Amino acid sequence: MTTDLIVDPQIRFWVFLPIVVITFLVGILRHYISILLSSQKKVEIQQLQDSQLILRARVLRENAKYIPKTSFLIRKHAFNREEEGYLMQKRPPVTQNMMTDPSMMTDMLKGNLTNVLPMIIIGGWINWMFSGFITTKVPFPLTLRFKSMLQRGIELSHLDASWVSSASWYFLNVFGLRSIYALVLGENNAADQSKQMQDQMSGAAMAMPNDPKVPFKAEWEALEIVDHQWVLADVENSIMQSD
Repeated sequence: MTTDLIVDPQIRFWVFLPIVVITFLVGILRHYISILLSSQKKVEIQQLQDSQLILRARVLRENAKYIPKTSFLIRKHAFNREEEGYLMQKRPPVTQNMMTDPSMMTDMLKGNLTNVLPMIIIGGWINWMFSGFITTKVPFPLTLRFKSMLQRGIELSHLDASWVSSASWYFLNVFGLRSIYALVLGENNAADQSKQMQDQMSGAAMAMPNDPKVPFKAEWEALEIVDHQWVLADVENSIMQSD
């Protein structure tokens, strides 16, 4: 027979809610600091032209059914004709070296200053200030594999894995307040630390790779196999029948 753990109701007002408020306010502050420290990124003209060509070819491929076949073939020939087509022209890759471009090093330093450093400082302070508290319990049972994730700072082997410690509650708030930040600050905000970390790891901020050969070839192949079907050929009769 096991008895459930009884948590002091004062923990809700002195531990649970303060961690939520602190995490939220730190995210708001990080958002505005990121705006102040943000600098206009240098965009290569060639890279911008390549991305616009890919976009134009994609728009042609996706909306080919709304133009006559002759018009589509003329545009397709402009993109895909051998050696002279927009997608067939050879372009040298855009080289970006961190050692020769100090702005890239500066952006990395600003990213670490606004994302990593606050997380370490605030996380360490919360772990020291609210150390050893049980804050809440998830409403469903969990296996023992979740104890290391949800019970940081508490070494109780017999404690149910559903209970959440104060340190773990902070990290859950860091990665769980995305919807609140989007509601308050908008979709593209700098307070969403999880999104910022994903962008830094995956390089999602770059719209076009340095070497355009691969996306150009993929778009050329996709445009080659388009089967043109003009959906407006009998539109007049369709409108008259609907009336």
